[in-house]
Formats: sequence, C-alpha cells, structure tokens
Amino acid sequence: MSNKVSSSFVVVVGLMLFALFFGAGNLIFPAGLGQAAGENMWSANFGFLVTGAGLPLLGILALGVSGKDDLQSLAGRTHPIFGVVFTIILYLSIGPLFAIPRTGTVSFEMAIKPFLGDEISFLPLLIFTIIFFALTCYISINPSKMVDIIGKWLTPIMLVFILILMVFVIFKPMGAFQAPTEDYISNAFFTGFQQGYLTMDALAAFVFGIIVINAIRDKGITNKKQLLTLCMKSAFIAAGILALIYTGLSYLGATSVEEIGYADTGAQVLVQVSSHYFGPFGGVLLGFIVLLACLTTSVGLVTACASYFHKLMPSISYKNLAIIFSVISAGFANFGLAQLISLSVPVLTAIYPLAIVLIVLTFTHSLFKGRSEVYQGSMLFTFIVSLFDGLSATPIDVSGVTNFFGEVLPLYGIGLGWIVPAIVGAVLGYIISLMRPKAPQK
Repeated sequence: MSNKVSSSFVVVVGLMLFALFFGAGNLIFPAGLGQAAGENMWSANFGFLVTGAGLPLLGILALGVSGKDDLQSLAGRTHPIFGVVFTIILYLSIGPLFAIPRTGTVSFEMAIKPFLGDEISFLPLLIFTIIFFALTCYISINPSKMVDIIGKWLTPIMLVFILILMVFVIFKPMGAFQAPTEDYISNAFFTGFQQGYLTMDALAAFVFGIIVINAIRDKGITNKKQLLTLCMKSAFIAAGILALIYTGLSYLGATSVEEIGYADTGAQVLVQVSSHYFGPFGGVLLGFIVLLACLTTSVGLVTACASYFHKLMPSISYKNLAIIFSVISAGFANFGLAQLISLSVPVLTAIYPLAIVLIVLTFTHSLFKGRSEVYQGSMLFTFIVSLFDGLSATPIDVSGVTNFFGEVLPLYGIGLGWIVPAIVGAVLGYIISLMRPKAPQK
C-alpha cells in the first residue's frame, strides 16, 4: 500500500526527531570542542559532525532498511545473546549510567552553579539532584501533558535563543581563534570524530528510529521504499539542524577563549558567553531553558529505559524500574559533570565502533545474504580493538597491547584502528560461512 504524505508531515517528523536528539549534551560538547580546537576548529568540527550528526542519520536509516522492530532483534543478527547484551549496555549508557545523570549535572552547572560563587561544597549539587530526579521519577510514573507542553514550546524557544546568540558571536566575536590545545594540534578531524561519541546520539538513534518509523507507519505507509524515503527525508532535516547548531556552537567556543579563558566544561562556556552578550539576564534565561529541556530529556530517557527493562524482566514493574533508574541517576550525577564525562569515555570508546559496524553491516546485509558468521567475525574483531581502546582511557595499564596495535594496525594512531580488523573479521566470517553453509539470517 502506498499513500501520499504531505511535505508538512515530513517536516514535523524531522523536527520531532531533532527534538528527541537535542539535549543539553548537544549544547555543551561543541562549545568545549571549539575552545580546545582553536585555529583547527573547522576540521575538528567536521569530524564532530560525522559522528554527532552523520552517524545518527545512518542509524535511523539502518533501522528502516533492516525492517526490524527494535535494536535487540537487529543486533540479534550477530547472535541472540549478543543482541540482548549489546542492547542492555546501550540502554544503560543512554540511561542511568551516563546520559540521564548528565541531564542533572548540566542543569546544575548552567542554572544553579553560576549563582553560588566559586567555592561551593558538594551539598548544593546533592540537594539539586535529589529534587531534580525525584521530579523526573514522579513525572515518569505519572505521565502528564506537562512534558509534552514543555517539549512543544521549549525547543523552539531554546533554538531562537541559540540562534540570536550565534548572530552576536558572528557579527561581534569576543576574540580571535587561539592556538589549539595539545589534543587538537595534529589530527584535529579525528579528535573531533571521537568527541562526537560523547553526544551518544548514534546509540540513541537505534531507540529513536523506531519512534520515527512507527510515526510514518501510522500514516498507513507500508511500502518499504516509500517508508525509507520518508524516513530519509525526516532524518536529513534533523541531522541538518544538528549540524548547523554544532558548527555555530563550535565557532562560539573558538572565539570565546581570548575573553573568558579556558573553561572546564562546555556548560561553563555557554553560561559565560551568554552573560557576556546579554548580561545576568542572559545567563538566567539560558539556565532556565536548559533546566526544563534537561527535565524533559530525563523523563523521556527514564521512560524508555524502564519500558525496555520491564519488557526484558516482566517480574519487575515499570514503576519500580523508574524509581531504581532515577535513584541510580541521582547518585551518578553527584560525581559532577567533568568527572561524569571522563567516566563515560572508556565505555563509549569501546561500544561506539560496534554501533558503527552494526550500521554498516545492516546496509550491506543483502550483499553477504545476511550470514551470521559475517556479523560475528566483524563484531568480534572490532570489539577486541575497541575494548583495549576503552581500557586505555582508564587507569588500567594496557600499553603493551595498545603499543602492539599501534605497530600493526593501520589508522590506529587516529582512533580508527578497528576498521581493518572489522573488514578482516567480516571476510573471514564469510569464508567460514561458505565452508559450513546454513540458512542465512533474515
């Protein structure tokens, strides 16, 4: 069945998808990247766009191409156990371990901390996160129109504020680009590429993609080609807006150093830049908008995670899971934003290559007739490299292994050492599948 769908519907779905992706993390990381990259901002920003906007776009399309109804069944093409484990890790990452706590810490950094002075104890953050996640839990358990109203009006207001801020930055910059910091002196593109992991949007795309596909199906679209076309158009709208905002925020960060110096986080950059152009009122308005945006994001993520784990473990009620995730998130949020980001780096470094390879394999599925051995070989070899990449970002000494990888693996020095092993694993998996033919996965 093929139905006509208006262009306005495609735009609405694209904006909805953008609103799902766009959270406080999408604000702070480009601003921080711009400060650190300085004169190499443009190349670093381009790398950031690949993983921060391009990969989420491909993740959405991959779900549409696969015809699967959820991430677990898609990842299950590798193996059913892998499908469950990978999905659990992904939901925990975009949920109570990193993304949900980040909504609380970013809210505190931008809405509360600027008004408390330079020397503050742990108590204000503790009190704030208890209130923030108690409210998150209450709304998650008792759905109301409040979140819909906030989401419907808040995103446009926040975008207008950011666009106005960018106009001031472009036509009245705070200063010139400074020399890049150590990480961005060479290979700025690839450093930005890895920084894009921190948005976690490529991971979230596996969750949000289902929402988009279902929204299109609700219009009576059952033809796969038409569904993919509408999905692609909507995803391009979302990715295009994200790319525009990321570039503007990176430029904002790069021009701010001369005036405000280097900040610990992108949240501090935005607060100080807003205050510079609009005075105290600008910082207050930005903080208030981000606070409500973070609350909306937090509720959405708690709801998504609690729903998935309730499906996985029906014996635990949705309500209890929402409470558990809210409490865990409040606890992790008290590590502080900078520490929370550093804790997420090893995990994201380890699992992001797996997500990228899964997307590529999904697009090439028909070429190797969906043979599970191809998935298994490619995923296994990728994980071996990405695991040690992740461990190298922890206090664990794996220098012996990483030094070996650096000597034998192409692209390893720029954080892409997993690419060749992924290809080799896929080829070996295909050869093995020919030696023991069996029915391909669907």
